[in-house]
Amino acid sequence: MSIKPRVQSPRSDTGNLIRDSALGLVPETLPHYLQLTVAIWDKGPLTPAEIELARLRNAGHVGCVMCQAVRYDIAVEDGLSEEVVSSMRAEDGGLTARQQSIVRFVDHYLHNPSKPDPELQTALDEQLSEVEQVHLALLMAYFNGFSRCAVALGGMPDSMPRMEISVPR
Repeated sequence: MSIKPRVQSPRSDTGNLIRDSALGLVPETLPHYLQLTVAIWDKGPLTPAEIELARLRNAGHVGCVMCQAVRYDIAVEDGLSEEVVSSMRAEDGGLTARQQSIVRFVDHYLHNPSKPDPELQTALDEQLSEVEQVHLALLMAYFNGFSRCAVALGGMPDSMPRMEISVPR
């Protein structure tokens, strides 16, 4: 990936990762983006650790280096460990049935966004309520869209160290 961005970030240093990114060039959209971010992390039925698991799985598919390096503090506080992240990446069976269902849904969503096959749907129904399934689908649309935006705008380094940040408010 090129580390030269196609779009330069605004020359601001607000301390807010989003406001200081290229998204800050369109400031009238930021309040809505930030409201949606808060709603996804704080208002839905999935836990922060489950949301982060889905977000990281998406980041691996999209190739967003920054998204792969970031861990949201509320997900870590909720119990998402690097052991779980490694199990998700290796698919070595170290995940709970619920976590496996989330990962399988993310893979399905990203590769074939159609109705899940009966086996996956049964697993989802056993592990997640209908409301949780809707929340998962909505957060995948959100995470996938914004991580693709980040990659498409360029400026992504080849690698980044793991970092813990707070959900943008």
